[in-house]
Amino acid sequence: MEYRGTLIPVGGNEDKGTGLNEMYTMDFIERGILARVVRESGGPKANIVVITTASSIPREVGENYRRAFAALGCENIRIMDVRRKGECRGGESLKCVENADCLMFSGGDQSKIARYIGETPLHQLILEKLQQTAFVVAGTSAGAMAMSKQMIAGGSAVDSMQKGNVRMARGMSFLEQVIIDSHFIQRGRFGRLAEAVARFPGNLGIGLAEDTGLVIRQGNHCEVIGSGMVILFDARQLTHNRYVELAPGTPMSLSNLTTHILAQGDSFDIRERSLRIFPMSPAGH
Repeated sequence: MEYRGTLIPVGGNEDKGTGLNEMYTMDFIERGILARVVRESGGPKANIVVITTASSIPREVGENYRRAFAALGCENIRIMDVRRKGECRGGESLKCVENADCLMFSGGDQSKIARYIGETPLHQLILEKLQQTAFVVAGTSAGAMAMSKQMIAGGSAVDSMQKGNVRMARGMSFLEQVIIDSHFIQRGRFGRLAEAVARFPGNLGIGLAEDTGLVIRQGNHCEVIGSGMVILFDARQLTHNRYVELAPGTPMSLSNLTTHILAQGDSFDIRERSLRIFPMSPAGH
């Protein structure tokens, strides 16, 4: 699906804080990912709505984001915490999103985003704004994972690559040809994403490291931003994949899983699966 708008999924911990939990460390820097979100949204005067639905501590998360955006000069910041589908059918929620230039989905549990907002008039409004306007939808951690149609809903990295360990669910379908996982390097989620693409081999697996994200234009062209890596799993050419035949709990094996490792400035197209590596000057020049 092509969009006039922009999607910015982030792998989590998009700040430079020192705490153990991203929800409490919001010491964003000027050139960081959040600053890029602001620029893509039109600058500090943009109307930004932070949706904390995924979080178990929405008040704290909302205030942290409010301070972080304010530190970047933003004044028009709204916090929206949706906890029931009924809140997405009219009234203040629809008005709030209608007037927004940017939505920022917080981290937490991605299933809550799909459960409470998915398949509602609010969800439809977000899709329409992405398709028709220069709207920005950003999301960190769970907020990034919920963007895909086939969404990873859970699964332990320790037990990954045993069939059925990874739980899949319907996401928000902002991106229909990818599966996104977050905290990818730090939490060792290679096996988790590999199982997901074995189950849905037509989808591109995107593993986002912390403090790393993508700026996705027209639902296709992706630019890597941030300090870490983006791992791509392309399962279209698998020569060994018995996912359908194996019994649940059976160890899995895959062969010919195409893997790419990208960093800041690199780019790729989702549909064409084409890559463009950012040119670097030789050392010493």
